[in-house]
Amino acid sequence: MALNFSIPTPLGYFSALVESDEHFPLLEAAASLAQDEYPELDVQQVLGDVDRIAARLKRRVAADAPALERVRALNQLFFGDLGFSGNVNDYYNPDNSHLNVVLHTRRGIPISLAILWIELAQGLGLKAEGVGFPGHFLTQVSLPDGKVVIDPFTGQSLSRSDLRERITEIHPRLPLGEDGDLPLALYLQPSRPRQTVARMLRNLQDIHRTQQDWPRLLAVQERLVALLPRAWEEVRDRGLALAELGERQRARRDLSVYLREAPDAGDRQEVAERLADLGGQLP
Repeated sequence: MALNFSIPTPLGYFSALVESDEHFPLLEAAASLAQDEYPELDVQQVLGDVDRIAARLKRRVAADAPALERVRALNQLFFGDLGFSGNVNDYYNPDNSHLNVVLHTRRGIPISLAILWIELAQGLGLKAEGVGFPGHFLTQVSLPDGKVVIDPFTGQSLSRSDLRERITEIHPRLPLGEDGDLPLALYLQPSRPRQTVARMLRNLQDIHRTQQDWPRLLAVQERLVALLPRAWEEVRDRGLALAELGERQRARRDLSVYLREAPDAGDRQEVAERLADLGGQLP
């Protein structure tokens, strides 16, 4: 009997990776996003490239080195010797979110650099996490006597005063806590892997929507719906992208689902009118 092995589509592969929160493969899921732009990409090759950097790093650090020493060794290799840094000259290039390209150019945006840094840090046994800080993704490492917060865009270690300054730039009227200080802990909550991948996709979403690149936006929306199946606004946005591409039947279906599942949505009237324009009816 002949065996039939089918190769999953990039979306199918991604959907399988993100199906469960248990042992969520952050690096692999993030690396797979580039398959929409680079269909022949071998994600396992990307993981292997990171493994080789991790092996190089481990050769530099004694097994019993203190946590802070391991952080310093990682920063020296990642930001110093290898020269990873933020792409200040072409920040909104979608390739800054494609880990295969970031590994080659060593330029990225905070979240893509953070994912690579976190993987290397965890390989050293460090308790490293991403932080969905306002306006700028950060990383942090828990140490025996506190935390180290790193800006992956610059490699800078951020003090409490640095963090307060960044928060007040974005929220100048934020009320202070009972002690008269900003509640920094609220802004340093770990970003779960699913949240991190969603933030990566929404960065791409913003770029493609601004450029009115509907085919690429649709690919991003397909992944967001797979990643966040009950985020009805992502179903809505997929429907709107489908409408722009002339796929009226699929667009009607998505907009109908949104109106049914989000009855209190603030844009309900607007979406209902768009559905009517497409020849659909309210669910």
